[in-house]
Amino acid sequence: MIELIGDEMEIIEKAPAKINLGLDVLYRRESDGYHELEMVMSSVDLSDRLTIEELEENQIVIETDKAFLPIDKRNNVYQAAALLKERYHISKGVKISIEKKIPVAAGLGGGSTDCAAALRGMNRLWNLNLSMDELIEIGVEVGTDVPYCLHGTTSFIAGKGEIVRPLKPMPQCWVVLVKPRLSVSTRKIFQRVQDTNQLNHPNMRQLSQAILDEDYEAMLQYMGNSLEDITIPKYPIVQQIKDRMINYGADIALMSGSGPTVFALCRQHSRAQRIYNGLKGFCDEVYLVRTLK
Repeated sequence: MIELIGDEMEIIEKAPAKINLGLDVLYRRESDGYHELEMVMSSVDLSDRLTIEELEENQIVIETDKAFLPIDKRNNVYQAAALLKERYHISKGVKISIEKKIPVAAGLGGGSTDCAAALRGMNRLWNLNLSMDELIEIGVEVGTDVPYCLHGTTSFIAGKGEIVRPLKPMPQCWVVLVKPRLSVSTRKIFQRVQDTNQLNHPNMRQLSQAILDEDYEAMLQYMGNSLEDITIPKYPIVQQIKDRMINYGADIALMSGSGPTVFALCRQHSRAQRIYNGLKGFCDEVYLVRTLK
């Protein structure tokens, strides 16, 4: 959305959270030390909101409503702005205000989706007319989930995250997100992956086909997350949340990303509401949302 305030232009971008319908860790790449992944991701209706304005002075200003978030070079959005300005010789400055709704360090891609939204917004602000591939080239330097977040549709993802192949929208359903009161470092979880042969390996190709076939039951059958084998032994509450969700009637309960957030899928709103009500007293951060088309 673009708003004019006086003579100034203000661009507003929504940054939706992502969930991993599937995540398979294949092996560690010798070339760069990253793990080769196959994933299927989809976006849900829980979003941050970014407001992007041009500044005359050549500077990057980040504002956020969460005091604990960095607003300097440690912030993904700051890094994206700096890379874009340097690569395309932008002499103007930019002010980006971030209204946070997505939990931080939760496996929901909050930093990555904010980065993607900032890149989309600055592309419009400065009329750069960059293609998706050009935006991805910048985004992947900041974070491996940024390429997916730039697309924002249900997608098959490969490599370290830079290969994104959009699928059909996943079958519509209700999603209950539950984040326990702890944060998980994705980098540290991957550091604990010693032998990928010891991990569960869900089949991302079959999961992708189930989504293309619009087959909800088959989709549930092929969903899975290799990183549960790493995160759950260290943080048992993740399994406790999964068990409670299933007991309350979830169609499936799965950890998103490296955790600790767990999500439940439900075709029926009444079941989703029951899970939401049942987990609300167990964890502070519980959300009942829809999948995005």
